[in-house]
Amino acid sequence: MKYPAKSLRRFAPTTAVAALASATALSAILYAGTGVTAIPESADAQIVRPANGFADLVEVVRPAVVNISTRTIQPASLSHGNNNRGGSDPHYGRKHFDFDGPPEMHRFMERFFGEAYPQMPRGPVDSRSLGSGFIVDEGGLVVTNHHVIKGADEIEVILDNGETLPAVVRGVDRRTDLALLEVETDSSLPFVRFGDSDHARVGDWVIAIGNPFGLGGTTTSGIVSARGRDINNGPYVDYIQIDASINRGNSGGPLFNHAGEVIGVNTAIFSPNGGSVGIGFAIPASVAKNVIHQLREDGKVARAWLGVEIQPVTPEIAASLSMDDATGALVSRITPDSPAAGSRLETGDVIIGFNNRPVESTRDLPRMVAKAPVGQSAAVKVLRDGKELTIDAVLASIPETGQTRQMTAPTPRKDRLGLRLAPLNEEARTALGHQGEGVLVEEVMPSSPAARKGLRAGDIILKVGNATVTSPEDVIEEVKKMKSKEKPVLLLVQRKNNQRYVALKTA
Repeated sequence: MKYPAKSLRRFAPTTAVAALASATALSAILYAGTGVTAIPESADAQIVRPANGFADLVEVVRPAVVNISTRTIQPASLSHGNNNRGGSDPHYGRKHFDFDGPPEMHRFMERFFGEAYPQMPRGPVDSRSLGSGFIVDEGGLVVTNHHVIKGADEIEVILDNGETLPAVVRGVDRRTDLALLEVETDSSLPFVRFGDSDHARVGDWVIAIGNPFGLGGTTTSGIVSARGRDINNGPYVDYIQIDASINRGNSGGPLFNHAGEVIGVNTAIFSPNGGSVGIGFAIPASVAKNVIHQLREDGKVARAWLGVEIQPVTPEIAASLSMDDATGALVSRITPDSPAAGSRLETGDVIIGFNNRPVESTRDLPRMVAKAPVGQSAAVKVLRDGKELTIDAVLASIPETGQTRQMTAPTPRKDRLGLRLAPLNEEARTALGHQGEGVLVEEVMPSSPAARKGLRAGDIILKVGNATVTSPEDVIEEVKKMKSKEKPVLLLVQRKNNQRYVALKTA
């Protein structure tokens, strides 16, 4: 039987935030299961108190936790330790001594024989990796991380009782690093259910079960250390931070609450050495439930798209917009041919609500939009010129790829912000790939307010406050107006294909 090509691509253990999939070759140590499906609703809550231990809870849920074994066949290589086929390696194509001994001996032999030593062809390399997962349906649906099975040629699910079942991929979602597998079996499998992660509190007890370092079913406990963590892994997940000991190989394993419900999928750790230092991260069940449901039904995840570029509202920007608080998401650019472009949204709007839910920061909006139904109208509440407006926008499905344009800086009045400005003539427009209006920043004075905010030559000023500018004189005049009101000067600046607002305080 052939299996789809998926494989494990592991992160280096020395990275700050590392994936937990294990590359060890150790065999899993498995235990006999009890064959039950989940904690019954009438279960005695006393069993979860730390004073009494977690043995009863673990005995019930552990049969639904599985090990994920992947097999990847790497193509034959002619040079030891060198799989580069792109030609960027300066040593690619040279003849190296093919030696499987210690690196010191390898270097000695290479120096001794030089490049004239004949290559020794290497056959295909059969590599195996291990991760974790959990069964969510008695028919054989298994949840794990996408990075656990990415690129594998074969995938096997090893049950708690030691039975090994071949698996196929039902669907993956790269944006949240989740995958849904399916195994075939003649008998019903034990399974667990997702719980309510939104009400998990800092300090709540949690139990993690997985396959760290390929040792097999291993249980650790701890508490929720923090909520809403951003680990720079995309805008769609606010991670749960835990201090339960998890390591490489725990990837895709479940995080249980006191009732035996899955409230998270263990995904990454913060570690200077690849091992657990008490800082782990799990995808909340509130995210995983929706993703897994779509993968189960359609094999893919459809996310809604509004089509705006946003940036945080800083205290300076809030002051320039006469806002009482630095809250919401400032629209710095509207993507052409997007749902936002077809609505009444404008650059300079501060989005403070979406579908009757408050938007307090830029991190809130992408997740709210992504969860909204595709093809339906959404109510976007904005603050514009000190007034609140509600704008309807029909959401579309998020594009798979974006388009970018390259910009080369061209080479000519200096104002009180520390900028030397020039008209945006046709030559500059062509060089910058910009067809609209604006004023060119020709030079930024060192240590000026503009320099401190990161402006640089080649930037294009589109607006000062709410006023569109087309000449250096326009900029100077609008800056004078804003300075007379003792407000920071708000500039809408374009750089390459991105637009953002910058609030500058004049001297």
